[in-house]
Amino acid sequence: MASVVDICNGALNQLGATTILSLTEDSKNARLCNARYTQVRDGIFRSHPWNCLQKRTSLAKDATAPAWGFTAQFTLPADCLRLLYNSNYKVEGRKILSNTSTMKILYISRVEDPNEYDELLRETLSSGLGADIAYGVTSSNPVSEKMYTLFQEKLRDARFVDSTEGQNNSPDLGMSDSIDASTFINARF
Repeated sequence: MASVVDICNGALNQLGATTILSLTEDSKNARLCNARYTQVRDGIFRSHPWNCLQKRTSLAKDATAPAWGFTAQFTLPADCLRLLYNSNYKVEGRKILSNTSTMKILYISRVEDPNEYDELLRETLSSGLGADIAYGVTSSNPVSEKMYTLFQEKLRDARFVDSTEGQNNSPDLGMSDSIDASTFINARF
């Protein structure tokens, strides 16, 4: 069973630092992990349409319409970090503005249980957190730079695998073994 502490300890191990038993223990490493984990996690979640974080839902129209420009508005789900799909809409704050009376969306959700993450995403979170807290833990710019490079490599690899998962389906479903250029390019950034 994976945990947030396991992800944090992965970051600390990459830094050659002392691991922690909990985020609330009285140590510098625990305080750094506790302070930065959620922000790093949510930033990485928003950076790519991770398969393991996608949710679909239908939204109820709000009782109040926007002041102008659109005929309806819908409130984003509380766990929505990034809207992936809907047509003819504009996001303003936590609202979706549209000229439709119904709204079905696909979005990246804020999943807090690390057991629901893909293994490569957990590794990316560890290296991302490691890069984020590297200077605070080690006071070393070269270590910070190396951790950032490692994070970029892990992020690129995880995005590529995630982007290509499910691409090699049966030809009967209209899928081929090839990857289109946009999938490859998006996975690299």
